[in-house]
Amino acid sequence: MSVFLHALRTALPPHAYPQARIRDMIKAQPELDRLGQRLTTSIYNHSGIDQRYSVVPDFALAPDEAPGLFLDPATGRMLTPSTGERNAFYIEHATPLFVGAARAALEASPHLQARDITHVVTVSCTGFFAPGPDYAIVRALGLSPQTQRFHVGFMGCYAAFPALRMAQAFCEADPDAVVLVVCAELCTIHMHSANDADTLIASSVFADGAAAALVSARPPASGTPALRIDALGTTLTPEGVGEKDMAWTIGDQGYDMVLSTYVPEIIEANIQPVLLSLLERDRVLAGAPTAQVERWAIHPGGRSILDKVQGSLNLSDEQLAPSREVLRRHGNMSSATVLFILQDVLEAASDGERVCALAFGPGLTVESGLFTACTGLD
Repeated sequence: MSVFLHALRTALPPHAYPQARIRDMIKAQPELDRLGQRLTTSIYNHSGIDQRYSVVPDFALAPDEAPGLFLDPATGRMLTPSTGERNAFYIEHATPLFVGAARAALEASPHLQARDITHVVTVSCTGFFAPGPDYAIVRALGLSPQTQRFHVGFMGCYAAFPALRMAQAFCEADPDAVVLVVCAELCTIHMHSANDADTLIASSVFADGAAAALVSARPPASGTPALRIDALGTTLTPEGVGEKDMAWTIGDQGYDMVLSTYVPEIIEANIQPVLLSLLERDRVLAGAPTAQVERWAIHPGGRSILDKVQGSLNLSDEQLAPSREVLRRHGNMSSATVLFILQDVLEAASDGERVCALAFGPGLTVESGLFTACTGLD
């Protein structure tokens, strides 16, 4: 039985900040010494990011305005709200993003209605509350109160894939199932400044955004593009490799993100066997060069990660363009990012073209997916 991704759609918060503005704000923090300031300039200027979206309005405050939760504009000093205060801010601002992306996906699918949805799977690692975003979506979209709800929490940048795997399993078990998958992340509410390179890298890439898709065994409607799920895979790098280089823990002043300078090398050293294992499951691509897959959606954990994956898999600039463009326009929105890229890839793909998607996260975990672009026929 074939299962399809329909109606990939995204949602963004209202505040877009040029990367240079955030760079200068971080550089001005008193805890940074001269080396930290130089590192900040280098990391931000070579990030491949032009702007990032955030739910936080504070970074645009004028010097004569009152302090926000995260910044005192008079001094330029970043403030240190507690984890509880940050989570309360998450609850207020995450819900509209979850609902907005979910509504956009539903409105974009002409042959699937609110009454058809049987399952909702939400994904986030940047905050928690109950009843959660799955409940909020059911209420806001007027879904059946019998809709089955699930939440994938605190898995990091690769978490869209476990959600898609759950959705695929539901659809294979019940051909009438229609699963709404929604990822939303508010990474910027946990932004820190410090002299160490790992913290500076994390502060330079993470952003806010949401994305949604409908997953169903029903083929796409006439003239409507979709992605057929051909294979989904997951693997861990060898034991002890990467466990401390990509991590996500809860501290007293927000979540502490670690994205070390070694991550690109770890991914480069381990990506080939991951892809070979995925392609071996496909009768057409088994034994073929990875570059034979026409379209790619690679999670941009950072520019150097894209560089290493491109070189290791011998991919062209054109094949990497959608991933680099999402990084440039939006930064790294954790779990939602790969769905942003898949939306762009699907809009450009021709019927029958193969699409490979990759995402990386704590562990170090590598998630992969193989798809075929298709358009519904009369």
